[in-house]
Amino acid sequence: METELQEIPMKPKHNGLHIRILSLDRSLKKCLMGVLDFVALTLALWSGFALRFGEPWPAEQIDAAAWLFILTPVMGILIFQRFGLYREVLRFMHARAVRAVLQGVVVVTFAIYGCAFLLGVEPFSRMVPVGFAMASLIYVGGTRLFIRSYYSWLLSRVVVREPVLIYGAGGTGVQLATSLAGGSEYIPIGFVDDDKTLWGSYVSGLTVYPPSEVEDLISDQHIRTILLALPGISAERRAEVFEFLAFFRVQIKTMPSLPELISGTAIDALREIKLEELLGRNPVLHDSELLNSSLKGKSVCITGGGGSIGAEIARQALINRAHRLVIVDSSEFNLYRVCEELNDLKAELDITESQIVPVLTSIENTERLTALFTQYKIDTIYHAAAYKHVPIVEDNIIEGVGNNAFGTRSAALAAIASKVERFVLVSTDKAVRPTNVMGASKRLAELILQDLAATATDSKSCSTLFCIVRFGNVLGSSGSVVPLFKKQIRAGGPVTVTHRDITRYFMTIQEAASLVIQAGALTNGGEVFVLDMGFPVKIAELAERMIKLSGYEVKTSANPAGDIEIVYTGLRPGEKLYEELLIGENVSGTGHPKIMRADEDFLPQEVLQRLLQELETAFERLDVASVVDLLSEYVKGYQPYRGTKKPKAVQQPPTSQSPKIVPLR
Repeated sequence: METELQEIPMKPKHNGLHIRILSLDRSLKKCLMGVLDFVALTLALWSGFALRFGEPWPAEQIDAAAWLFILTPVMGILIFQRFGLYREVLRFMHARAVRAVLQGVVVVTFAIYGCAFLLGVEPFSRMVPVGFAMASLIYVGGTRLFIRSYYSWLLSRVVVREPVLIYGAGGTGVQLATSLAGGSEYIPIGFVDDDKTLWGSYVSGLTVYPPSEVEDLISDQHIRTILLALPGISAERRAEVFEFLAFFRVQIKTMPSLPELISGTAIDALREIKLEELLGRNPVLHDSELLNSSLKGKSVCITGGGGSIGAEIARQALINRAHRLVIVDSSEFNLYRVCEELNDLKAELDITESQIVPVLTSIENTERLTALFTQYKIDTIYHAAAYKHVPIVEDNIIEGVGNNAFGTRSAALAAIASKVERFVLVSTDKAVRPTNVMGASKRLAELILQDLAATATDSKSCSTLFCIVRFGNVLGSSGSVVPLFKKQIRAGGPVTVTHRDITRYFMTIQEAASLVIQAGALTNGGEVFVLDMGFPVKIAELAERMIKLSGYEVKTSANPAGDIEIVYTGLRPGEKLYEELLIGENVSGTGHPKIMRADEDFLPQEVLQRLLQELETAFERLDVASVVDLLSEYVKGYQPYRGTKKPKAVQQPPTSQSPKIVPLR
């Protein structure tokens, strides 16, 4: 205890007796409570006699029962200990402590009756134990309430704690306030709640305020942090609360969700706001039938399994009891990391029927992949192996196209040769009218799969079902703006955004992986599935919200006293202002509300084969210019960036599918 208190910031003028009291050893505190209970029970017995006979010292009756003044407190302490009263930590005193006091007093009261009867105490009034019981409840219980209040007072005098508001006066908010009251980091000042019937009332000893008074409370009480205790509200309402609080210069933290609590997070383990909460996205409903048909008892291969999406697909496959997980990656570090995580998850969930197989290889090695898929009798392949960082691929064009397009062809041909049941390509919105090599190479990968699917349908010689799943950015993946913004905010800024008007779609990694798996289960061969990404958001607004919800102000020309500046660096080579999910306008629904089917054109087989042959020739000559020319000629919409100047803003072509951009909540 003393060691812990040394780490807590103390107010310098109160670091003497108060700190020594707070630093008492736990066993010494128990002994002290035992002594206090001995005195309290003795006084309670005297009070029972005094109340019954109406005088301070009824000598005749007390002399006849003098032995009770020794026996009663001794019995009481032993009985209290039996009921667990001395195991309670007073600063976190629970209703169980009150129950233990009540049970102990009742038992001691009946013990007094029994002892007086067995030993033939005369004279002895039967009302004395009743008075003793009432006095005991007051003395024993009151002592604990007094010490608890004194402890809280000491904390406020000695320990420097940050004043906070709790948004939400429900059960979760009360638990949070109780937990914080005995802690050393925060001191709750009051509750804020939307329920008008609670305004002005007291909950857990704290006043409940309306949201309209938040600004005054922040100013008067010097609030720098607001804690959210709103576990049961909808995603839309939560986003509205964030939007409201973002106007104030405070940091916002929230209670963990129920799954996080179940996983072992403590009740007071507050965390920062997650971006998916800020976006107001409702969680995607999982179709267990679709998940089971693709995963349960199946032999599943994930290429690029060490990446963000691949690793999450692997996690969900393991959770859904896939028979075998073959994780393919060319990065030894990523492969080691994801397999260690999967083995830990397997042990935690006690999954014995799933086998995890790490494979270190390149996806461009068709023979190796064919042998691999055949050896492990792969049922489904989730092809997530790709180079995805636009600037890096722009500087490494041959490697990017080779991995993204030819690697996909190698994996698909190996799947056909091994009679794999289904092959799911994880694609990107950057493949739609691409302005960079990464997007063009992913569109070429889509064209290759569309051709293989059409050939298989015509010839009936291929049993593998091919499909493509296209979606936008995922939150928290490597290279995502969200981790970058967090890092820049922690460093004090500036936060860098490429363009004021740039927008992006966002989806969580868990959502994307789940929908990829479910889309794969829906395929009949050759589909381009497009995931419902909701509305795109402005990256500049996202940066501004993240700054404000971290407790800082945005530094602008109108607000030069702000904390963190947003700097616009200009579009990078091949970067779009807007991303699209559809090339054409022919889109239809599926059996899943979040998965759409796009009917899109693809190259005739002879044209595609000629393109691939010419690309291979350019690869052999390391002719980067020819690779770019070929992509711009054959990949619809590809407009390569040329030159050394910063690119102009590439606008999205006006189509009926162009989404409305809504303000970020």
